[in-house]
Amino acid sequence: MRENIFDSLIETDSLFVDRQAFEHGFEPNELPHREKEIRSLGENLVEALRGHIPSNMLLYGVPGSGKTIVTKTVLKQLKSKGRANGTSVKAYTINCRTVDTKYRVIQGLANQLEVSGDPKIPFTGWPTDRVLEEYRRRMERRGGMHVIVLDEIDHLVSKVGDSIIYSLTNLNLDLDAARCCIIGISNDLNFTKMLTPQVASRLAQIDLVFHPYGANEINDILEERVKRGIREGALDNRVIGLCSALAAQEHGDARRALDLLRIAVKKAQQMGHEIVDNGHVRLAQSQLEHDQLTPVLRTLPLQQKILLFSICMNEDNGLRNISTGEIYRTYSEVCHRIMVEPLTPRRISSLLNELDGLGIIIARNVSKGRGGRSKQINSAIPESLDAMSEMRDSEPLIQEASKGKYRLQRPL
Repeated sequence: MRENIFDSLIETDSLFVDRQAFEHGFEPNELPHREKEIRSLGENLVEALRGHIPSNMLLYGVPGSGKTIVTKTVLKQLKSKGRANGTSVKAYTINCRTVDTKYRVIQGLANQLEVSGDPKIPFTGWPTDRVLEEYRRRMERRGGMHVIVLDEIDHLVSKVGDSIIYSLTNLNLDLDAARCCIIGISNDLNFTKMLTPQVASRLAQIDLVFHPYGANEINDILEERVKRGIREGALDNRVIGLCSALAAQEHGDARRALDLLRIAVKKAQQMGHEIVDNGHVRLAQSQLEHDQLTPVLRTLPLQQKILLFSICMNEDNGLRNISTGEIYRTYSEVCHRIMVEPLTPRRISSLLNELDGLGIIIARNVSKGRGGRSKQINSAIPESLDAMSEMRDSEPLIQEASKGKYRLQRPL
């Protein structure tokens, strides 16, 4: 009988003591450098314990700045305090990136109040108004305060509009024994510009901005996780600092730092090394860049690939802070070369925003004085990843476009 592969693997000493400490869903006992945000959230939600309706809130900040974990921590304590003093508080979270239609959001909220004997709300098929009414009925039966958290609310509103917020903010008008408030979590500081004036007025939210973590702050977060999760003496004393510095360069994303450290430890284990050093961190950085971006580049729709191809060609020609006008000229030439109907400049501006949202480019709005406003575009793709090659390999039309010659602006 052939040897079981796990016989040798399970005997290998792990450098991890508790690997869960480096998972995104892990809830630590302490949240360094978020005391102000925890206090602000708590000062609003304490009204639920006093029998009043807390204000609606919008929490803003770049990915990995602690918005979700702070909200989870505060809500956990809110429910605990409610149980202790006999106040009914129900809090539930919907991730609007995975549950991204009005129907499914309300269905998800209603399902969290389901008890035996309730009608089963189908995945699809009911009128949305009927689902909303069933949710209202279940809230009224439960009574007390309901805190509705919509994580990545900007994704939902950009996709289906703001009618879901209108419907939820209207619930208090039809409730007697229950009350509710909304907490929206957004990566987009300009989220409220997506809302119609009527919905923005009804929301009447308190804004709470989470600043990106600095390198020293990320360092403190990692040190706490290392104490819990990694074997003592297994890290070179420079590793935490490097992970912190690399993550701080990328918008202060603490999750990025945790991923870097976790993968670096795995690399060291796979190589049979007892100490994790900076070389392992660099290997982890390379893997993360390729693992995250390569599938995205390969699966981009054709028009977005043509647009990104146009940006990369201009950058290869030495341009930086490329204007939308220059990109559109190149894009139009590429479309002509491969006989694809070019989109309008307005639609191209939307596609640039989508690429920016994916983290593939950085689109910065700049004022031109009387000339209005324009975007300056730069690629955000790491140098270690050959974006042009990935797009050529996954799309024959990009392969064909790469054979052409184009009139590119020379750098000044």
